[in-house]
Amino acid sequence: MSRSPEARRGRARLRAVALIGIDGSGKTTQAHRLADALTAAGRPATYHRNAGGRRWLGRLAHRLGLPDAQRLVGRSGMLAVESVLRWLAIALALLSCLATGRVAVMDRYSVCQYASIRAHGGQRWERLARVGYRVFPRPRVTFLLTVDPAEAYRRIEQRGTDHESMRYLTAADTAYRTLPEYPTFVVVDAGRPPEEVSRQIQAHLAGWLEADGRDGRPAVTPPGADPVPAGRLTA
Repeated sequence: MSRSPEARRGRARLRAVALIGIDGSGKTTQAHRLADALTAAGRPATYHRNAGGRRWLGRLAHRLGLPDAQRLVGRSGMLAVESVLRWLAIALALLSCLATGRVAVMDRYSVCQYASIRAHGGQRWERLARVGYRVFPRPRVTFLLTVDPAEAYRRIEQRGTDHESMRYLTAADTAYRTLPEYPTFVVVDAGRPPEEVSRQIQAHLAGWLEADGRDGRPAVTPPGADPVPAGRLTA
């Protein structure tokens, strides 16, 4: 007889949580908040930014008078560099948390690379990337932060540290929604204020933390919030 997700959670240990989504969706903000909240609740956690180096390549391209990273190294070169750098970042993050026993809060994960490849029109590279990334275990929970590409564009322009085109943001949004892993994501409406998004994420994880507790330490449960089942999280 199959068990419910809640019953399976009771036997699960929270080892890794991933936050994914298009640029401007608030991944970094929410990943930092989640790591801090878990640690404060007695579940030591470490934030890991698993970047692929695209922002750095873009800055280098601008210094050389080129419009973007793709003009610097070509589309295939950019995807190759991004895939390798992200693979190394994820590997180091997982090894670190394995050695320390801390929860790994992942700002981006392997599926981000698959989405990036799709958004850049390099689908033939996806199969190769999946071969390389399949050594990594699936996070216990993967939160997909969704936001309208126009709002994401506004946020990126407001922070002023990088730039993304509306065309790419729209393509990336579509890429995430068409990944075969999409049904396993916990989809969160990230168009709301950051505090509301944090409360929803922490409320969802409260079920795991309470079931996982072996020492009576408190779970991450915001005041008045109830655990939310896997699926879409909205206001």
